[in-house]
Formats: sequence, C-alpha cells, structure tokens
Amino acid sequence: MIPHLLSMQDLSVDQITAILDTAETLKEIALRPIAKVPTLRGRTVCNLFFEDSTRTRISFEIAAKRLSADVINFSAKGSSVSKGEGFKDTALTLQAMGVDAIVVRHAASGAPQQLTRWVDAKVLNAGDGWHQHPTQGLLDLFTIRERLGHIEGLRAAVVGDVFHSRVARSVVQGLLTMGAEVTIVGPPTLLPPRVDTWGTAVSHDLDAVLPKTDVLYLLRVQQERMGEQFFPSSREYARIWGVDRDRLARLPEGAVVMHPGPMNRGVEVTADAADAPNSMIQLQVTNGIAVRMSCLYLMLGGEDGRAADVGGRGSNSERVEA
Repeated sequence: MIPHLLSMQDLSVDQITAILDTAETLKEIALRPIAKVPTLRGRTVCNLFFEDSTRTRISFEIAAKRLSADVINFSAKGSSVSKGEGFKDTALTLQAMGVDAIVVRHAASGAPQQLTRWVDAKVLNAGDGWHQHPTQGLLDLFTIRERLGHIEGLRAAVVGDVFHSRVARSVVQGLLTMGAEVTIVGPPTLLPPRVDTWGTAVSHDLDAVLPKTDVLYLLRVQQERMGEQFFPSSREYARIWGVDRDRLARLPEGAVVMHPGPMNRGVEVTADAADAPNSMIQLQVTNGIAVRMSCLYLMLGGEDGRAADVGGRGSNSERVEA
C-alpha cells in the first residue's frame, strides 16, 4: 500500500480495487451489535482540520474509532494556530506526541504533501484547496460499484462547479483510472482552464447528456470560494444546470444520481430529486465510513502485509488481506 494518501493520481487500478474490496468487508462491521473491532488498538489518529468540516471529520472519526484507534480532533479555531503558531510547528508538535496517522484538511493546495516532509506519520488528504479530496473519490467509486456492479465502461457526467471543486478532480481521475467514460458538464465560467486535457468529453448542454448517462454526479455550487460572480443568479443556475424530477426522467433506466454534499437544495438539485429512489446521496455518506476505515486499515493495520482478523481475536469472521 502507498505510504500516504494524497491524490487519486497516486493510485493504480489494483490499489483502488484493494481499497474498495477491503471496504466491502469492513462495511459489514456496522451491521454487528457492537460495531467495533480491535484492528488498530494502540494506534493514534489525528484529525488536523484547518478548514471547517462536519461530515468528513466525523466520518474519519467514526472510521478510526470503529477500528479501535485513539482519535485526536484538532481544529484551527481556538487552538494555538489562532495564537499565531504555524503549520510546520503544529505538525512538529503532533510528531513529538507520536501520532501514527494525520488526516489533514487545509485551504492551501499541496499542504498534505508538505506535511509528509515534516512527520513520520501516515498522511491522509481530507481536502486541500482546489486540488484533491481522494477519500471522497474513493467512496464515490465504492458506491457506484456497489449499486451498479462495476465501473469500467460506465458513462458518467460530472455537472456544475468543476473550477472550484477538489472533489471533481478526484472523482474524475478515479473514474478514468477505473475505465469509465466521463463528460464534464457546466457553464464555461465554471470549467477550469485546459479542461480539454483531462481526458474527458466536455459539454455545455446538460439535457443532451442526460439520456446517455449512467452516473449523474452533481457538484455543489461553492459560493464561499468564488471571488466574483460566475453566473447571473442561483435561480438561473437551477434553471439551466439544476436537476429536478423532469431531468431525472431523461436518464436511462438504472442510472444513479450522486452529490458529495452538502447540497444546496433548490440550486444544483431539487428536494424531490435529491430524495428520489435512484439518489445515492445518503448511501455515499454511509459508504464514506467504510472506505475511510479501509484506508486507515491498509495504511496502519495492514502495512506489514499480513492478514488481520477484522472479526476480533478468535473470531471465525472473514479476514481482510492487506
């Protein structure tokens, strides 16, 4: 397994498959009366978040605790960072405390990569600037495979604010690596420069793309990252790029709708579309825990290459291969 999880670009087909296969086994833990195994007992995981987050931080925290790791939650607000301590000094402090893994979210692209130069701990990127969010991409691939049975050959449309989205960069890279066909859809103002070099198709006509889409992936309109107006209004965006029941009906039978959250209901997706039977949005949240458990296990518990008994000592439960 790779020493750090920084970008989807670092992962091969075999590595992604190993993560998804392990997550499939670990997801079963949630169905047990006691949803916890001793795999990472004695390990310490630090959630180092310099940006606000709810679902990602909590997801990593639950994942680590279900593997019996000790968890430290570090938020920049109210910490020594607010008193002027720099990123490096914070990292060195955690290094001195002997943490085994650091889950980092930072507004600066490349911050997780820099962190690996200062600490011996495993580093997992939970989102850096506009760059990458690899565990989101992995949980999306897991959800697609779980629902549709495969990824290779599927037709995916990634719709909306690609320009500001680290999620888009991760999920597009993951889909392409696993053999899916990807079309990026959105207004020209919300597409990144040189998007034509991404290896995807590009369209500005959502309605034309819908009938040939197996996975409709909607991106959040990130108003907090926009320094200027990229479209006339939220109402105008919803009319041209938003998904409602009528647009859902144009998808092929069996197609799924996804969104990384949090949603702007009524902008990129209406409430009834978000809650439709083919919406995978809540399943993505559930699967995020299993996938993050898989990443932590493979980077900490399974790093010596030996099988670990996820059922606990003496159990006859299925064993996870590193």
